[in-house]
Amino acid sequence: MITTTDIRPSLLNRLDWRDYAIYIGFVVVFGLFAIFLAGDGFLTGTNLLNIFRQTAIISIMAVAMTFVIAAAQIDLSVGSVAGLASVVAAIAIAGTGSTWLGVLAGLGVGVIIGAVNGGLVTFLGMPSFLVTLAMLGIAFGLAQFITTSAPVPILDDTFNAIFGGGNIGPVPGLLVWTVIAVAIGAVVLAKTRYGRQVLATGGNRVAAEYSGVNTKRITFTVMLVSSVVAAVAGMLYAGRLESGRYQWGTGDELSVIAAVILGGTSLFGGAGSIIGALFGSLLIGLINNGLILAGLDNSQQQIIRGLIIIVAVALARKK
Repeated sequence: MITTTDIRPSLLNRLDWRDYAIYIGFVVVFGLFAIFLAGDGFLTGTNLLNIFRQTAIISIMAVAMTFVIAAAQIDLSVGSVAGLASVVAAIAIAGTGSTWLGVLAGLGVGVIIGAVNGGLVTFLGMPSFLVTLAMLGIAFGLAQFITTSAPVPILDDTFNAIFGGGNIGPVPGLLVWTVIAVAIGAVVLAKTRYGRQVLATGGNRVAAEYSGVNTKRITFTVMLVSSVVAAVAGMLYAGRLESGRYQWGTGDELSVIAAVILGGTSLFGGAGSIIGALFGSLLIGLINNGLILAGLDNSQQQIIRGLIIIVAVALARKK
């Protein structure tokens, strides 16, 4: 006969605190900043809302990147795709006066680059690391070339209101975009057949193929969706800052990948967490905000930020 005392140890043994390391780390860092930086305005509603607003675009790209990494791939081009999409959308709006043609042009950038990335990885068997590293340079250079390094103003109030500049009631539009992206990503990854196939492809490609999973289709689609979401992120930059610039998104790929890995997604594929990626993004934003309030200069911030991320990933490392 199984007793309660028999069950409790087995349940406790199955629980691994490292599965919750991102949440524990978030609470610990938040608590430390709340104690030591309360006098510097850390706990004010405006400051906390700014943390959410400043991490929103990284969080949105992290949702798509979770699928890419869970499928044992990587996408280093998301930051440059965001910058190119922002300038293409801005140029289209300036040339046609149409909000929706601008949106379609921006999304088209994501579709084309995603299809190229996905096609090269899927059908030519090229490593996603090399393909997207090359695409990073191509997209960045193309955005710089077509704008001659100059910003392209966006005077379309509708576009600027939809993509990040406006509020829906008291809630900033960027937060609404984040909630929608996280909700869709979490449901698709955890509750749908497609999500299970992504995890199966990343966990063991051969076994997945024997099980009937079309791993090529999965690889192509995760690369495609990653670029499309990056294009949306670029338009969110453009809407928030009312201009398209090739610099928007520069370096974001590192923050996005760090957020995903901090959130518990395996760098080798087969496991992923959308909510974890969201908290990974928020933790990075929290650290950035706290270090600025603490008065540290940029070099000191870089050192401490790097150390905290290394410690967090080391603690969350699987056996």
